[in-house]
Amino acid sequence: MNDIEIRPAEQDDITAIVGLLIDDKLGSGRDSLEDLTPYLEAYERLRADPNQELVVLTRPDPATGATKVVGTLQLTIVPGLSQRGTTRALVEAVRIAASERNDGLGTVLMEWSIKRARERGATLVQLTSNGERESAHRFYRRLGFVDSHVGFKLKV
Repeated sequence: MNDIEIRPAEQDDITAIVGLLIDDKLGSGRDSLEDLTPYLEAYERLRADPNQELVVLTRPDPATGATKVVGTLQLTIVPGLSQRGTTRALVEAVRIAASERNDGLGTVLMEWSIKRARERGATLVQLTSNGERESAHRFYRRLGFVDSHVGFKLKV
């Protein structure tokens, strides 16, 4: 695992990140590489917000030696009043390339996010996961996450 790097995403990474979002049965119907404009606009909003960190996990391609993006996540720091002013970290859009799964990269990426959350002052890390992602739920439980809440969404 010495050959991997987790770093802030750059604009040039957006195509690879969107590819990771599509490389998934749920994301394949929601995301598209046809028009990157909304993703590039979102990237600029993320970059401008100090409470947002969009990162990529990279490693060399064994065939070419070139560095490639094989994972991503977004970390949001959320200051709050509840629980005695607890600062939370919200982990979103965790993806590992299908070709790279079951190699420990998801664990490395999530452990990085937990460490980074602590560095940013968070005392609670939370995430949501689509109800259909049963293997992801098992993964998060193995990392110590507890499925203690029910999430709700409303499109507006």
